[in-house]
Amino acid sequence: MIAKMKLKKGDMVIVNSGSEKGKKGEIIAVSPKTNKVIVKGVNVRTKHVKARKQGQESGIIKRECPIDASKVNFYCDKCDKGVRLGINVAEDGTKTRFCKKCNEVK
Repeated sequence: MIAKMKLKKGDMVIVNSGSEKGKKGEIIAVSPKTNKVIVKGVNVRTKHVKARKQGQESGIIKRECPIDASKVNFYCDKCDKGVRLGINVAEDGTKTRFCKKCNEVK
């Protein structure tokens, strides 16, 4: 079953638990099947890469790894903290997300 996610690519989020608690970053990728998100600058791991083609460099690279979506909250600029999002459905069927603390449309 695919979970419904209110977070989207490009959203600013703040990590609310784990070793990266308190870090803010932009969402690079969202995976609803596994309920995970990749956040820029959060959960960075080192990876040893072997050259696959001639001329390609090998070495140690740093890359962001996925973290569970339940460990991040949407960051509201107006509230200046992590908040939950609500969804309003208009009469014409369009959906808008809003901050549940200050009711600001996102």
